[in-house]
Amino acid sequence: MDQKFEQVQSTKAMAPLMRVPLFQFYPHLLLLLFLSLVLIMQTVTPLPVHKSPRLSLHNKDASLLISRNRPGDAISANALLDFKTYFYKQTIDHFNYAPQSYATFRQRYVVNSKYWGGQSYNNSPIFAYLGAEAPIDNDLSAVGFLNDNAPSFNSLIVFIEHRYYGKSIPFGTMEEAMKNETTRGYFNSAQAIADYAAILLHIKHQFSAHDSPIIVVGGSYGGMLASWFRLKYPHIALGALASSAPILYFDNITPQNGYYSIVTKDFKEVSENCYQTIRKSWAEIDRVASKPNGLDILSQRFKTCSKLNNAEELKDYLETIYAVAAQYNRPPNYPVTMVCKGIDKGSDGDVIGRIFAGIVSYKGNKTCYDMNTYNYPSETSIGWQWQTCSEMVMPIGRGQNETMFPAAPFNLTEFIRICQEIYGVPPRPHWITTYYGGHDIKLALNRFGSNIIFSNGLRDPYSSGGYIWC
Repeated sequence: MDQKFEQVQSTKAMAPLMRVPLFQFYPHLLLLLFLSLVLIMQTVTPLPVHKSPRLSLHNKDASLLISRNRPGDAISANALLDFKTYFYKQTIDHFNYAPQSYATFRQRYVVNSKYWGGQSYNNSPIFAYLGAEAPIDNDLSAVGFLNDNAPSFNSLIVFIEHRYYGKSIPFGTMEEAMKNETTRGYFNSAQAIADYAAILLHIKHQFSAHDSPIIVVGGSYGGMLASWFRLKYPHIALGALASSAPILYFDNITPQNGYYSIVTKDFKEVSENCYQTIRKSWAEIDRVASKPNGLDILSQRFKTCSKLNNAEELKDYLETIYAVAAQYNRPPNYPVTMVCKGIDKGSDGDVIGRIFAGIVSYKGNKTCYDMNTYNYPSETSIGWQWQTCSEMVMPIGRGQNETMFPAAPFNLTEFIRICQEIYGVPPRPHWITTYYGGHDIKLALNRFGSNIIFSNGLRDPYSSGGYIWC
C-alpha cells in the first residue's frame, strides 16, 4: 500500500475531521479507497512562555459564528445518545518498573456501536479518534467524520481522551496533577499514545473484535499523535488519518515564520488594503501609546473593558484575533473576510479607526472588548503550557518585515530559561525528532510509514509545518 496524501485549498477547520462542511473540501473517495484497500489486503507494506498559537481543532470564536449561522451542522443531541462512556483502569507509567509506576488512574473513552458489524460482518473495522489537548466532550459533537463514514464500513466508533485532560486526570485534579515534578513527569505524548494502545487492545477484547483492523484519526496535535501512533504501534493500527498535523514544526525543520507567513498570505489574498492597514497599525499603536495619556486614548478608541496597562496588551489581542481568524477561516462566515470587511468599510477613517472596525465586524458590536479574552487560564492552557515547556517545543516566530506582524523571533535560550524557572526542569527541544523522526521525513515515511493520510488545508497556518508531498 502506497502512502496517501491530500492537499486542499482550505483551512484547519476544513480539514477532513470537521463537520462543517465535511466533504466539500475533502474527497470522500480518497477515504473510501484507502479504507477499502487496507481492509481487504490486511497487510502492511513498508514505506508566559513564548506564545505559540493553539493547535486545537476547536475555537470558541469560530464555534459561536458557526452555531449562529448553521446550527444544524453539529451532531444532533439524538445522535449523541448513541455514545456510551467507559473508564479504563490505566497505568500511570508505561515505561518504568519502579513501584510508583504501577499506580493507575481512570481514563475516559466513549464508544458508539450503532453501526458496528462485529466479527460476523467481515471483521468490521474500528475507527478510533485520538483525543488531544482538551476534553473529548466537544469532539463528540463537532467531529462528524467518524459518524459520517461508520455506516459505510459497519465500523465501531471510539473516542479516547488524552491523559491529564477532561475526566482523565491522574491524581484527582489538574491542580494536584501539575503541582510537582513527579506528577507532571507522566504527562507526555509517549505515555499518551501508550495509553491509546492499551485501551484499543482492551476494546478489541471487550467487543470480541480480535481480527478487526483499527484506523486511528486525529487533528492538529491529535493528528500528530495519530501519525506517530501508526509509526510506533503498526501492529495495532492498520492506518492513520492525520489531519492538519504539523509534525515538522520542530527542531528548525520548518522556518520559524511559516505560521505567520500563511496568516499574512490569507489576509493579503482577501484584501490588499486590509493587509496594508494591519501592517501599518503596529507602529501607529506605538506612536499613540507614546503620547501623554496615550494609553487612555487607545483604551477609549478600542472600547477596552479596563484601561490598557501598555500597548503590548492591545497588540497581543489583535495578533491573536488575526491568527485565530486565519486558523479557523471556514464557511459560512470566513472570519478573515469578516475582519477585512470591517477594515475596508472603515477606509475613510484613520488606521486606528479601521482596525477597530475590523474588531467590531468580527466580534460584533459590544459595550466593551476584553483584552484578556484569550489569556484566561483553563485546563487546556495549563496542560498545553507544560507540554510545550517539556517536549512540544515548536519554534514559531517571525523576523523584521517578514509578515504583516511586528518582529517576534523565537529565542530558544530565553524559552528554556523561562520554562526552567516555571517548572524546575528545562525543555527537551530535540526529543520529538529523536523519538518520532522529522528530519529526512520523506525517506523515513517511504520506508516505515505506510497507510498514513496527511491532510492539510493550505490556508491553514499550521500547514507550514505539515507533511505535504509534491
